[in-house]
Amino acid sequence: MRSKVVRLSEISIQNFKNVEKGELNFYNRRKNYRASVLGLYGQNGSGKTALIDALQLLKYALCGKAIPADMADYINVDAEYASLAYTFDIIVPSGKYEAFYQFHIRKEENVEEQNLDMDPSYEQLSKVVIYDEVLSYSFEGNREKIRKGPFIDTRTEKVFVPVAKYDCLVGKDKEKMMDLLVAKKMAVNTSRSFIFSRELLSAARKRREEKENDEEFMRHLSLLENLILYGNYELFVINTANTGMISMNALPLAFKYEDKDSGAVGQMMLPLETSAVIPEGALEIIRKIIRDMNVVLEQIVPGLTIGLKELGTQALDNGKTGIRIQLMSHKNKKEIPLKYESEGIKKIISVLQLLIVIYNQSSITVAIDELDSGIFEYLLGEILRIISEKGKGQLIFTSHNLRPLETLDRGFIAFTTTNPSNRYIRMVNIKDNNNLRDFYFRDIVLGEQNEEVYEPTNNAEIALAFREAGEASGS
Repeated sequence: MRSKVVRLSEISIQNFKNVEKGELNFYNRRKNYRASVLGLYGQNGSGKTALIDALQLLKYALCGKAIPADMADYINVDAEYASLAYTFDIIVPSGKYEAFYQFHIRKEENVEEQNLDMDPSYEQLSKVVIYDEVLSYSFEGNREKIRKGPFIDTRTEKVFVPVAKYDCLVGKDKEKMMDLLVAKKMAVNTSRSFIFSRELLSAARKRREEKENDEEFMRHLSLLENLILYGNYELFVINTANTGMISMNALPLAFKYEDKDSGAVGQMMLPLETSAVIPEGALEIIRKIIRDMNVVLEQIVPGLTIGLKELGTQALDNGKTGIRIQLMSHKNKKEIPLKYESEGIKKIISVLQLLIVIYNQSSITVAIDELDSGIFEYLLGEILRIISEKGKGQLIFTSHNLRPLETLDRGFIAFTTTNPSNRYIRMVNIKDNNNLRDFYFRDIVLGEQNEEVYEPTNNAEIALAFREAGEASGS
């Protein structure tokens, strides 16, 4: 068993994109599975991608990275700010945390690169401000049980409160306090989280030697470090931009690889139209990733494997040696460039290594928007069934393909609604012998749930609109 496991258990979203309010629990409360799977289904424009974007926002925060400026437009048009809250279960050797992280984001004018008052008609640049961050937790260990309470609350003119928690984590040094106040303001100005900033973590780590026998300090530091490691190395968000890159013959390859001697985590964008140059040190890692992927790939797409063709060395911009490679497809004893395979094959390859990790490791969360894009529906349903029944990690996905409704336990499925104030629901009053897919179709027509899951369309009106549009264009 791994020394620690971090898993996302709940999310709450307010005024984010078209979600005025939405809450989801990611656990299957019907049966006790090792894997945590959540498939989100619903009408176009009903809040599925908003969930994936909220998880992407979480990753930026946990990694201490600047939130992209375009996310300022994700705040609901009728609101001044958006609120997001996340709950985690964290299992460590000494016990179990339940951690709660919440914050607001708002849109502000970005004047950092301007030193003149601009004409009012000039388009102003915007940025995201993350503020009112609060990290709370409860803890249950072998020798102690701590009720939920705030750990770091930034809603204050001080660095953070409660003061007792600040003194425990950072100390009473006034110079350090001034440095952290500056860091807090810089985090606001640069669209970053302060709680998960390098500055705060470094200030805490500097006290590790003198406080290593202080259980409270070590518990606080462990919580921070585990969430930061989770955000950087164990939380992956794959959005529709990846599918778009596949359409342009580029392969976004997300991966997390570990063995006895080495490990790597990240995402590479490999062009398929031409060869690519990678650092010499990355070649062996890519070979190992492809080797593991091929074990599964030739089972789900019979006879297909992929490989690397090495085309020589080339100097990189930093002066180090790079290796020029071309991704190849091997099938029926023939080798062709991978670019000639279908988009569905490329989509499977781009996420396959992460699916392997979900199957084998508990502390991993992968969120994929439109997982079904380009993948044969029967194959999709069987892959998801295997991961849900025998896997260990956490998979969150959106899809339009309804085949998984027939292969997954219904506790793994949630739906969007037409009500922006209650965007996410689980179906109720379903019997064990009901087919969830058929039940969903019936509810679209009859509306038997407490919330409407589909906004009805009128076929006659649609046909009339097509005809009127054709007459207007002179067709």
